[in-house]
Amino acid sequence: MNQLILTLDLWVSLLAPLRDKVPAPEDVKAGWLALGIFVALAVAVALLGVSLTRHLRKARDNADAGVFDPSEDPRPHLR
Repeated sequence: MNQLILTLDLWVSLLAPLRDKVPAPEDVKAGWLALGIFVALAVAVALLGVSLTRHLRKARDNADAGVFDPSEDPRPHLR
């Protein structure tokens, strides 16, 4: 186990100069466009969640009403 750690440490020390350098904080700015994209994605996820909930509720109600073939009930433990 010690040999493995030493080998990995050697690889990390040899490859460290090849890594990308971290940019300075003043070089990275998010801006209003990034905020708008983030908010739009959050709204899209919320709308998809609402839509999924509605569809699942409709499927459950239809299954309870007997719209589907009862011989292929995917929820036999809930009856």
